[in-house]
Amino acid sequence: MLLHVPAVLDSGQVAQFRQALDGADWTDGKQTVGPQGAKVKRNLQLPESSPLRAQLGEAVLAALAGNPLYFSAVLPARTLPPRFNRYEGGGQYGFHVDGSVMALAVPAGSPPLNLRTDVSCTLFLCEPDEYDGGELIINDTYGEHEVKLPAGDLIVYPSSSLHRVAPVTRGARLASFFWAQSLVRDDGQRQMLFELDASIQALTASNADPDAVLRLTGVYHNLLRRWAET
Repeated sequence: MLLHVPAVLDSGQVAQFRQALDGADWTDGKQTVGPQGAKVKRNLQLPESSPLRAQLGEAVLAALAGNPLYFSAVLPARTLPPRFNRYEGGGQYGFHVDGSVMALAVPAGSPPLNLRTDVSCTLFLCEPDEYDGGELIINDTYGEHEVKLPAGDLIVYPSSSLHRVAPVTRGARLASFFWAQSLVRDDGQRQMLFELDASIQALTASNADPDAVLRLTGVYHNLLRRWAET
């Protein structure tokens, strides 16, 4: 499921992010991918050890925690701490598929903890007219989709999708990106639950028969109970 989640960050939050990132120390983005990804990746990222990355990442996660549309669509069980990238001067990222399993940071002495990448997320931090190119291009069974959203808006899509970032030929494109492991592994099942939840919310708002809404709510939770992996 490809979904646009608007206004995850408001204009004030975006301005704070931009001010912090304008003075950041960036590193070569190839340092965070394997040998295949390094062949097609040309961008900058905040270093993994950057305190700014941790600070801004926590702010992104806090914003997502209060976003019901994101929660309904993704049903997040675990989320990799958000990263931040910058594309400029022809920077791009060729077609690739995200890694299927990623390691989460754990306290020293704790057993390893991995995250299965079910859902990929990109949070745009620049307005579309600030740069040329830089579209996130996602290839699925319905063809190619070009995504270039307003600052503060988020796109979520299956991590199994082939995708790329088009070359940025003017200005700079700043974004946060991260992955979530969903309670529901299968994308088709997640989409059915998302549509069912949206229907329940719409029926509730329209003062539909409460007994019918209650039965549909029961169906939603019983399907989630059947499909969820905890």
